[in-house]
Amino acid sequence: MAFLIRRLLYMIPTLLLVMLITFVIMHAAPGGPWDVDPSSRTADPALQERLDRAYGLDKPLYFNLPAAQLALTDGKGPIQAIGDFFDSQFWVYMRGLVQGKFGPSYRFRGRQVEEILFEAPPGREPWQNRFTATSLLGIAATIFAIIIGFPLGVIAGLNQNSWVDTISLFLATIFYGVPNFVLAIFLIIIFGSWLGWIKIIELDYWENWHSWILPAFVLSVPTAAFLARLTRSSVLEVMRMDYVRTARAKGLSERAVIISHILRNSLIPIVTFLGPALATLIVGSFIIETQFTIVGIGRLFVESITRRDYSTIMALALIYAFFIAMANLIVDLIYGFLDPRIKVGSGG
Repeated sequence: MAFLIRRLLYMIPTLLLVMLITFVIMHAAPGGPWDVDPSSRTADPALQERLDRAYGLDKPLYFNLPAAQLALTDGKGPIQAIGDFFDSQFWVYMRGLVQGKFGPSYRFRGRQVEEILFEAPPGREPWQNRFTATSLLGIAATIFAIIIGFPLGVIAGLNQNSWVDTISLFLATIFYGVPNFVLAIFLIIIFGSWLGWIKIIELDYWENWHSWILPAFVLSVPTAAFLARLTRSSVLEVMRMDYVRTARAKGLSERAVIISHILRNSLIPIVTFLGPALATLIVGSFIIETQFTIVGIGRLFVESITRRDYSTIMALALIYAFFIAMANLIVDLIYGFLDPRIKVGSGG
């Protein structure tokens, strides 16, 4: 429990650092939300100035020194001066974040970012939103990656240098090297155009559960291929350990040796990889969501970057960092169950 509490507390400065780096890079990029928005590209400077005031973009980025100096000059006191000093874009956003608000969207005028991410469109169930769509796609892709990659790697490792191992390595190398968006095009042509098994246009993913199979499979292919190669290497390494030879010398059946000694001890590097991989897949893939017309947060992330929707960029960066941190924490906790020798010390 102490280890869990420490790790959760460590996440706070980590997330703050992620927010700060994202904020710096975001504002260092040329252009702004009104420059790249087609609806306001020809707007006059007066209108852009009013928009800046309405969204707080007229404030300094990090610290408002002039406002603090003015407060001291007017005799408002040091407390008011400190408050005015932090009256900047970054700290105003952080105060809203503490209150559970991601801020207004500059692209979807009049809407908050949390509404865009977590509220369903009219006529949908409350859970049928962008975040749920990407999460379901990522979870399904992770399941596919485990179902395909893990058995393939185990079989290859247990049959080293055989034809099974050669074919497994060949397939893993090919599918790891092929971009998933290229594979998606081929599968859409085959299953959508030639065979007609899936719809390509006007597809309602919330009404047809089987419509998630193809995009989830395409998204899982690179992860499954790398997982197969990693599993094979881990199995081969564990098979050379002394305790495996000892187990066989004691007369244990090959099945018991594989399940109790080889597979269990080879899971640690696999779990290490699957933690961040799961977080990455859940956050989503812009290309796959675009190709299969899935309205998720991965697609929204890239569109927000191109439109300089600062609040949405900050929110999605924070969500991504949170998933990565939680995945790493879960991986560390699973280590103790896989290998009892791994313990948490007073400083671990």
